[in-house]
Parts: sequence; C-alpha cells; structure tokens
Amino acid sequence: MKPAEIRALSIEEVASRLEDARENYQKLRFQAAVGQLTDLSKLRTARREIARLATILRQRESAEPEGRQA
Repeated sequence: MKPAEIRALSIEEVASRLEDARENYQKLRFQAAVGQLTDLSKLRTARREIARLATILRQRESAEPEGRQA
C-alpha cells in the first residue's frame, strides 16, 4: 500500500491495518523459522509496510490538538 493510500484512511483504519500487518509479519517469521517460507523478501516487504503504517499513524496522532487525546 502506498503512503498516499494510507493517508486517505482514518486514524482507526490505519491502526487496524497496522495491527493486521504486525500479525502477518509474525506469521511470516514463524514460517521462515520452520522452513515453509521460500520467498524471504516477503519479510522485508512486511517490515516496510509496518514502518509505513506506524510512521503515518504517529504523524496523524501528533498533529491532533492536545485536547482531543484521551
């Protein structure tokens, strides 16, 4: 997913996708550890997706006014 597509999502949607991406990365790591994952570049792609989502989420959260944070 491209950064422009991520920025079009709401904060809740980005947080949800980040959680899903982290779960997917854990599954890929397990598959790599037991030898089921043949394409190890998927790990790199998953890490970059997590970084992209986390960065945009942090930017959005820091841009919110201080009174809105719970």
